[in-house]
Amino acid sequence: MTAVPETVTLRAFAALDQLSAGASHLGIALSGGGDSVALLRLASDWAARSGVRLSAATVDHGLRPESAREAGFAGQSAATLGIAHEVLPWRDFTHDGNLMANARAARLRLLGAWARRQGIAAVALGHTRDDVAETLLMRLSRGAGIDGLAAMSARREAEGMLWLRPLLEIGREELRDWLRHQGATWIEDPSNENLSFERARIRRAMATLGLDPAQLAQSAGHLATARAALDAAMAPLLAGAEAQAGALRLDRAAFDAAAMELRRRLIVAAVRFVTGAAYPPRRAGVENALKSLENGARVTLDGAVLDPGRILLIHREPAAALRGVLSGDLWDDRWRIGGLQPGDSVTAAGDDLSGADWRSAGHTHLEAQAMPAVMRGEMRVLPALAPQQGVSAEPLRNMTDFRRILLGH
Repeated sequence: MTAVPETVTLRAFAALDQLSAGASHLGIALSGGGDSVALLRLASDWAARSGVRLSAATVDHGLRPESAREAGFAGQSAATLGIAHEVLPWRDFTHDGNLMANARAARLRLLGAWARRQGIAAVALGHTRDDVAETLLMRLSRGAGIDGLAAMSARREAEGMLWLRPLLEIGREELRDWLRHQGATWIEDPSNENLSFERARIRRAMATLGLDPAQLAQSAGHLATARAALDAAMAPLLAGAEAQAGALRLDRAAFDAAAMELRRRLIVAAVRFVTGAAYPPRRAGVENALKSLENGARVTLDGAVLDPGRILLIHREPAAALRGVLSGDLWDDRWRIGGLQPGDSVTAAGDDLSGADWRSAGHTHLEAQAMPAVMRGEMRVLPALAPQQGVSAEPLRNMTDFRRILLGH
């Protein structure tokens, strides 16, 4: 046996030390596959040394007949190490859109909710150096820019949770060698060999062409360094930025003087901030919007309005706000509505802004049309503009969130 098992342990421990930032309770996303089982066992050894409490959870997507059995195996793997485990079923899926993307989003959502219930500070994921390489090629095939091609971050925030990837410097086969040395078993996901999935095709192509995952991951790391330099260059654009009532006001002169890539990054982040979208708009749409702004023309992009007046105002598109959904006290994934009573409904304000002085509040008429209107019988309240009857509206995101969207990865 080579020295690989020992070096794997040392590298994983060093990454966990660095990323955990003193967390006393760490979650493990456990699928039962080789990467996550290796993460579980490495984290167990590390936690015993560090005095950190571990819990694990498995998302059962229910997409294959074997999924329940695999979730059970994952639970047994955790129990063997004395680690509390929970199965999180995904039952609200549809076959609309990209199934794999929907499954990834559901996994983060379910794991994040589980971790918050358990009082867990962060959740560790089993992504490896091979995942970095494969993701680089997948995104390259879609014409991604630096943000898409840069290596995934070892530490990021999403779904109100901190996510850690302590195995990004370790290869998939290294982990399996380590598991064999431990006498551990794992489950091979059959989708890894299913060529109807893009990642499986990329793995096959890498093997056929003899591409080294380590070198590809190194290239992704270089791109991440370039991305960090771009992030630093955004500071002058952020200096004059202001979040107000769920919209963004940006320094128009600074925006116009910025390099095209900086403007593109700013617009992508601003649209996500305004709409609450989990993913950026398509590049073609962004490029069209940038051309319109260069010509001084107002343009819509993925449910947001970009208005290049004296300032660059980016706000919710009224037509998109009319499709907004009320979930609990959250409306349109943009506002928290307070004081709702049974039977109340919420929609976009629309053209009727009577009784609300949107001008004095510093809003444009179009911007105000996308703000919430609470309907209570015959009464109509515009809580973001004229709170009354105990009804209030608070934007979900502020400048801290915008910076996180812009600079977080």
